[in-house]
Amino acid sequence: MPDLFTPFDLGDLTLPNRIVMAPMTRNRAPDNVPTELMAEYYRQRATAGLIISEGAAISPQAIGYPGVPGIYSEAQVAGWKRVTDAVHDAGGRMFIQLWHVGRISHPDLQPDGAPPVAPSALRPAGEAMTFEGPKPFVTPRALEIGEIPQIVDQYRQAAVNAKQAGFDGVEIHAANGYLLDQFLRDGTNRRTDAYGGSVENRFRLLGEVVEAVKHIWPEHRIGVRLSPENRFNDIADSNPQVTFEEIVTRLSAITSGYLHVLEGDMTGQSEPAVDYARVRAAYHGPYMVNNGYDLARATDAIASGYADLVSFGRPFIANPDLVERFRRGAPLNEPDEATFYGGGAEGYTDYPFLE
Repeated sequence: MPDLFTPFDLGDLTLPNRIVMAPMTRNRAPDNVPTELMAEYYRQRATAGLIISEGAAISPQAIGYPGVPGIYSEAQVAGWKRVTDAVHDAGGRMFIQLWHVGRISHPDLQPDGAPPVAPSALRPAGEAMTFEGPKPFVTPRALEIGEIPQIVDQYRQAAVNAKQAGFDGVEIHAANGYLLDQFLRDGTNRRTDAYGGSVENRFRLLGEVVEAVKHIWPEHRIGVRLSPENRFNDIADSNPQVTFEEIVTRLSAITSGYLHVLEGDMTGQSEPAVDYARVRAAYHGPYMVNNGYDLARATDAIASGYADLVSFGRPFIANPDLVERFRRGAPLNEPDEATFYGGGAEGYTDYPFLE
């Protein structure tokens, strides 16, 4: 039976183990450009079977937090090239996560102070993080149907830029209450045109993005991330089991890349509402699980055949050598939450290795 340390083939890309570094926003990209410090951070974690980068904004409009990297300018491509070179020199493999936050932004972060965009003009509860500190979210502007092809093309161009930056593949971020997730769920998508109403229509934008990216990358180098019942960023669906089984079935029909599923609710607001075994059965490609997995639970998920890959977030923040610690059964460093977002090397590149 396979275990976490058994190699896995994503098409022609062989991962030496099944331990994946999950995408995690760290807010250490001044002017939205990746830095040498970021290159060192990812290089330290290159023993992961696969690294998925923090979300990279596909356009200036896609930005929702200070200090997050983009993948739409020449400077950003050059910055990411330093990151991927460092990871590859250390023997690693790295995908970039393509990100548009939609309504989870603020005019202070938008070009010309414009309102953020969304499928529908519904203001999320909570606050945006701006350069001046937290500010209440605003009511977003509903995208006109004629603007949607431009959004799709921004994903396509970001995929082109990712290839130029030396990544091994891309992950399309359709989870955690951001733009594509806002289209998928009926709590945030009240459209009455071809992109709203039925699950088929709410899936349409994600399907078009996947098809556009497939023109740039082979299917096995494309992942999609979903979070069927996560309420993070004030998002919900009236029937996540039915919605996401259909979404995953539709994804399975158009791509054989990996599906990355954040199971459960990060916010702790809801009781489990999704049978993930049924979601998993609806997908015929590689299946990656995330959220609350420790070594024992991850080992069981791989050995049982339920999952092909397991992604870890917080453990990789504090343990750059997480793979080796798991291999030895060694204790883990505890992450310092005060240094998760923003800052410099402290709590970023200064966590100790085993030896």
